[in-house]
Amino acid sequence: MAAYIIRRVLWGIVTIVAVIFLTFLLFRVFPTADPATLLAGKGATTQRIAMIRQELGLNHSWLVQFEIGTALPATLSLTIGAVVLWILIGIPIGILSALKRGSIWDRTAMIGALTFVSMPTFWFGLILIYFFAQSLGLLQIFPGPGSYVGFTADPVKWFGALILPWLVLALTQAAIYSRLLRGNLLDVMGEDYIRTARAKGLPNRRVVYKHGVRSAITPVLTVLAIDLGALLGGAVITERIFEIHGVGLLNITAIGNSDFPVVQGTTVLAAVFVVVANIGVDIAYAYLDPRVRYT
Repeated sequence: MAAYIIRRVLWGIVTIVAVIFLTFLLFRVFPTADPATLLAGKGATTQRIAMIRQELGLNHSWLVQFEIGTALPATLSLTIGAVVLWILIGIPIGILSALKRGSIWDRTAMIGALTFVSMPTFWFGLILIYFFAQSLGLLQIFPGPGSYVGFTADPVKWFGALILPWLVLALTQAAIYSRLLRGNLLDVMGEDYIRTARAKGLPNRRVVYKHGVRSAITPVLTVLAIDLGALLGGAVITERIFEIHGVGLLNITAIGNSDFPVVQGTTVLAAVFVVVANIGVDIAYAYLDPRVRYT
């Protein structure tokens, strides 16, 4: 187990180094013009270019230019809360739908899943804002740029402003996860080793959760790793709708301003999140599925 983890971590480090090298080539070697010069336009004076460089922070060291540290807490809060919520919703619904296949519960759950999957994120977010924040006034969102409040600063305001974006991401993703787990669990419950476990007289709960769900959930973990890396790299649409100035919105702004260091930093950050998430999933595979070997 230890050798397997070390090997996966080393390959992850190699992948991250390769991404850093490629992004350095793309953003530092290939560009033929300075971002400040591009934004200033033709005929710009030296003072104008210098002022733009100062506004973009291009006169600082490359580490400071990344500027990710200020946006990362908001993205982390959005991602972690949404992931926890959609797992708590999607996994139980998927299990119950598989165990009660063809029942009214199964059909209702699958219709609900199709409904939420079909909803565009931007439309669903605007609907929730209109009803819960504007019409009913039950919840508030962050009022604008720089208005993000962390958990340690004001837990109540932090939770109240993030519950709607959590729901937007969680309900759409939970629908996908419930359908995926349902299909996998239905396949697994027909396997020979499940019938053998039942023939041995094992309790149904143990057969379902220890043998069935444990095997059926591994493909779900693969999707989770991809989604987690993508969200931590920046949930652009959700951040834009709810005025959460996280990594995604920072990246879009940086692209519009030709702010290469920030784009480079967010690219590397997204790659790190994807690699780390996949390493975690590989380790979880080996633990959950006895057919996986540490070789």
